[in-house]
Amino acid sequence: MNAKPLSARHAAVDLLDQVLGHGRLMSELTGGSAWAAMAPPERAAAQRLAADVLRGLERVDRVLKPFLKKDPPLRVRNVLRLATLELCTGGAAHGVVNEAVTIVGRSGRTAGMKGLVNAVLRRVADKGPGQWAILRVPRLPDWLRDPLVDAWGRDAVAAMEVAHFAGAPLDLTAKGDAAALAAQVGGTLLPTGSVRLTDAGQVSAIPGYDSGDWWVQDAAAALPVRLLGDVSGQRVLDMCAAPGGKTLQLAAAGARVTALDLSEERLGRVSENLHRTGLKATIVCGDALTHDGQYDAILLDAPCSATGTLRRHPDLPHAKTGEGIVDVIALQAAMLDHALGLLAPGGRLVFCTCSLLPDEGEVQVIEALERHPDLRVVPTLPEGVSEGWQSAEGGLRLRPDHWPDAGGMDGFYMALLRRDATAAG
Repeated sequence: MNAKPLSARHAAVDLLDQVLGHGRLMSELTGGSAWAAMAPPERAAAQRLAADVLRGLERVDRVLKPFLKKDPPLRVRNVLRLATLELCTGGAAHGVVNEAVTIVGRSGRTAGMKGLVNAVLRRVADKGPGQWAILRVPRLPDWLRDPLVDAWGRDAVAAMEVAHFAGAPLDLTAKGDAAALAAQVGGTLLPTGSVRLTDAGQVSAIPGYDSGDWWVQDAAAALPVRLLGDVSGQRVLDMCAAPGGKTLQLAAAGARVTALDLSEERLGRVSENLHRTGLKATIVCGDALTHDGQYDAILLDAPCSATGTLRRHPDLPHAKTGEGIVDVIALQAAMLDHALGLLAPGGRLVFCTCSLLPDEGEVQVIEALERHPDLRVVPTLPEGVSEGWQSAEGGLRLRPDHWPDAGGMDGFYMALLRRDATAAG
């Protein structure tokens, strides 16, 4: 007999247990049989609830603290956290409290705390919303906040934290006419050409999904391809291509695209989106450091800390602690050096990372210029990009606090690099 599918709240607590107890990322946790048994709207609701708790964890714990004499086991604490988030943001007390008690009662290890959960949440329902409203915007963990303050200053980081707490709207990139897509889906056409939806719901239910009229891609992530300019008919390598948004952009622009990635599983998503949109690319599963060939243009979206994506992935600062960043930075430099060797004479390369740390962006390019005397930065401002976002060495620095009145954007760094035409390929 098949087990009853998990409710959205129960699944959300399971996610919180893994992120906060075991340092797992939510993207690693949603492929099992329990998730497959849930209806798509329930899966989406579970991920949204867990993400909202992680985004507001500092506030949630501050609301809970006066009502707990000591911290209960993590499972119970996460049930309380989820319920507190809902109670403080408009959730109906009866349903929220009852299901919290039910979830705790399902395990013999926690069933004895049903009374505690009920009592605490009744008090949270009464006092919590008022407290919630006056608490500060949750801050980033010190391991990340400190270097960001050093790089951008306290005011800028505080503005980023506001953007992180607000979460992210859904951005789409159109295969064809972006203005027509905005009208089709009821979205807003952003200055850079992306289409933004503030209350998108289930992605596969958005008009144009089945016909492949668009794909999901943050407005910031859509800009690196635009730095390359006209790629029609050109040989273009999308290095580290998965999940494939940039491959789709390049293919839609008429490039002869090679999509390279080390992960066969992640390349499966690229294939699925190519099929859905009717676009074509050559997919290669392999190591970027050993890949061979010659290309007119290369897009290197290098592995990084992903600290620019916290609006969408609030589990990152809780699951990670910054360990290993030195090795990642070394890998970025090695990939950049190898990619430059794959360029045809006069070719161009866009180096980008979804990181807010200068060591993974501006510093990488400055050091590459020192290693390669024939290399130069080509300062480029795509349509809709502010001149104020240009960095000193000629790249673009995008931050979550940009476009604060329009819903922000992911943090990104990108630079267009070109070698002298006489350089060997």
